[in-house]
Amino acid sequence: VEVKIEVVIPEKERSKEEMSPNGKASPLIYKVNGTARHYHLEEHPIASNPYHNPKDVVEASVCHVKDLENGQMREVDLGCGKALLIKESGEFHAMGHKCPHYGAPLVKGVLSKGRVRCPWHGACFNIATGDIEDFPGLDSLPRFQVKIEKEKVYIRASKQALQTQRRTKMMAKCISLSNYNLSSTNVLIIGAGAAGLVCAETLRQEGFSDRIVMCTMDRHLPYDRPKLSKSMDSHPEQIALRPKEFFCTYDIEVLTEMQVAAVDVKSKIAVFKDGFKMEYNKLLIATGNTPKALSCKGKEMENVFNIRTPEDANRVVKLATSKNVVIVGASFLGMEVAAYLAERAHSVSLVELEEVPFKKFFGERVGRAVMKMFENNRVKFYMQTEVSELREQEGKLKEVVLKSGKVLRADVCVVGVGAVPATGFLKQSGINIDSKGFIVVNKMMQTNIPGVFAAGDAVTFPLALRNNKKVNVPHWQMAHMHGRIAALNMLAHGTEISTVPYLWTAMFGKSIRYAGHGEGFDDVVIQGDLEELKFVAFYTKSDEVVAVASMNYDPIVSKVAEVLAAGRTIRKRDVDAVVFLSFRTGDMSWLTGKGS
Repeated sequence: VEVKIEVVIPEKERSKEEMSPNGKASPLIYKVNGTARHYHLEEHPIASNPYHNPKDVVEASVCHVKDLENGQMREVDLGCGKALLIKESGEFHAMGHKCPHYGAPLVKGVLSKGRVRCPWHGACFNIATGDIEDFPGLDSLPRFQVKIEKEKVYIRASKQALQTQRRTKMMAKCISLSNYNLSSTNVLIIGAGAAGLVCAETLRQEGFSDRIVMCTMDRHLPYDRPKLSKSMDSHPEQIALRPKEFFCTYDIEVLTEMQVAAVDVKSKIAVFKDGFKMEYNKLLIATGNTPKALSCKGKEMENVFNIRTPEDANRVVKLATSKNVVIVGASFLGMEVAAYLAERAHSVSLVELEEVPFKKFFGERVGRAVMKMFENNRVKFYMQTEVSELREQEGKLKEVVLKSGKVLRADVCVVGVGAVPATGFLKQSGINIDSKGFIVVNKMMQTNIPGVFAAGDAVTFPLALRNNKKVNVPHWQMAHMHGRIAALNMLAHGTEISTVPYLWTAMFGKSIRYAGHGEGFDDVVIQGDLEELKFVAFYTKSDEVVAVASMNYDPIVSKVAEVLAAGRTIRKRDVDAVVFLSFRTGDMSWLTGKGS
């Protein structure tokens, strides 16, 4: 028996590509204000026969059919590129082998119930279609066809697909764009982060072909915001989520340096700061957070930064090189900036009100292990104190004075003391906002106002993992999912959010991965070696594991995320009795309910 693999278009997308008698793509129908209108999908670049160019095809034998058991994956080399070969429920599947997000090897990920989860950041891909089903990331994977002949496995695939290792799902285009009133749009998206962009892309993927306008206070098109603190010298074009041509191709309009000052939900009008007004039919609010500023004397002086843009990050790196840096706040941003600048600056000092970094999030023991790693890399901590004054010399920062009386030399100061939701412009709108300023939404990302949705860091939503408790989860992955759910429900799909929060932080070449929602945890069960920074920490509330974090123990966090996503419960006794042995043997079947 042989297994052959060749590129195919998923049935869902192939049906969208069926041509009408006039040679144009068959139209989709979408109702706007109750009126049926027809829209045409853009012709997809891959035809129903993906091998119209024989020179672009490669075929190779990769293994024997019995080499893979059910539930196993193998990365196979075709000479000009690699593919991921999967066997599940007696069937073979094949697709791209790298996660399109940051290129993680998916063979080291987790295979469960028809999808593969990335070992690094938790993105999930359907093994039958290659479609992305959970985030982060925007693109899906190329899928290859599998055939079995004479007990050998062959892969036949497009060279281009093997090299790119990513696939952008087919999208609709806007019709008659020139006929639109500039001050009117069907969908208005306030905010151009991950939530806003995924919302716009999902609408197009679902065949929506009316006008979409995104507006942002930023000067750039959507970019990979986590890299502002993890890779601070990245230029805007290097971290752009999509090139300019993408937005032109799919008619997603982006208004940069435009701030919405108010929203009139009765008239369905957004009023911009410069007086411009835009009518909308559906609205997504994805404005994110605004960083908190210091309240001490001297906070407005030069060389004091909140990192909000690529220019901020680039400027800090330039000014900090071989200079003295003070970072206020041991937040994720503050710690990542400290790690990035440690090798570049003359000195890095970090000021924090708490006793241990990340204590509320990772717990005291993990926090102390991380703190020691920083101290071993020349970062000096000043804990349980605050900044009382910033002093200048000739108009520039010179010293940071602490309430403890300590005076720190400082040429640059980075402030990372938290953030508040950027929702001040909604106070008189009638949209339900809680006491902390977060927009309250339901499982479909809908606000209390019909046609108004909200997503990302500025919302609280019911988290199924925690019995539908209303929570705020300011993670990059969650913003992606919010945007997708909002888009589907703008189109009246009735889709409820169901995902496991997943985040990561990178410091000194090491990553901590985290899944779940550990707010209010009452115990931490740690296996591994904190001193060696090779560990896994299970966060429990009563008898139940509510979150997990790890360093150098991939793919345990993705494995636990899959268990939690399936609705299973991990008990504290399971961790104590079994987990360490599971690491020793590599057997984690107990987590999926297959073991005992």
